[in-house]
Amino acid sequence: MNSLQVLLVKEFRESWRSFKFIWIPLVFILLGVSDPVMNYFMEDILKAVGNMPEGFQMMMPELQPLDLLMASTGQFQLIGVIVLIAVFVGTISRDRSSGTATLIYIRPVSAVSLFMSKWIVAALVAILSAVLGYAGSLYYTSVLYGSVSFKDALIMIVTYAVWLLFVMALTVALSAAFSTGLAATIAIIVIPIGGMIDSIIGSFWNASPWKLVSYGVMLGSDTALYDDYWKTLAITFGLIIICLVTGVWATRYNRSRTKV
Repeated sequence: MNSLQVLLVKEFRESWRSFKFIWIPLVFILLGVSDPVMNYFMEDILKAVGNMPEGFQMMMPELQPLDLLMASTGQFQLIGVIVLIAVFVGTISRDRSSGTATLIYIRPVSAVSLFMSKWIVAALVAILSAVLGYAGSLYYTSVLYGSVSFKDALIMIVTYAVWLLFVMALTVALSAAFSTGLAATIAIIVIPIGGMIDSIIGSFWNASPWKLVSYGVMLGSDTALYDDYWKTLAITFGLIIICLVTGVWATRYNRSRTKV
């Protein structure tokens, strides 16, 4: 068994023992289910709460399945991604600060194996969580609002999985390069806040990693151009490779500076 396999088993066991494979997917499931259920029963909830003026009427918008999926995606982007960053942003930096990394450095383990094992497990947890979250959203959307074609659902989920590969590659690379606090700050600025900036002024360009998720959802209604989607997908894959190379370099650099 090579070093990458050994480290993968180690990371997987640690994530399982810390229940990351349980509670993070549960967060995404709750986020995915909340929008279709809450929107469907909103009128009943308002009536049950009461305290409305005499003659008050609320016109609820006519929502389509795509609207609910976009709402669930927004929940994943706003809350789910921040949860993933918070959990995995210290995956390498905490080992350095606690001295655990030194115990690994004295063994014949390459920087590539060390970094890739961290990223693969983080990406696995993230993608599993997103798949289950979308499954919950798709189920209740289909039951309450109408069905979504398998092709559209598959494109949406696969596209979001690629986005999460980028998010986790950037997060783990920052963890390899900086302290936990600084890495978390940069990751939150680049990913969630970067997405907000792109939504405000992003009309000036058509290809951006922050547009990938919305393109994946919008393809189902033919409102996104395939050319823009493929350009954005290619840019995202390129950034994933850059993050992985940078993360391996940072891991090797910090290892060379550690006195064993």
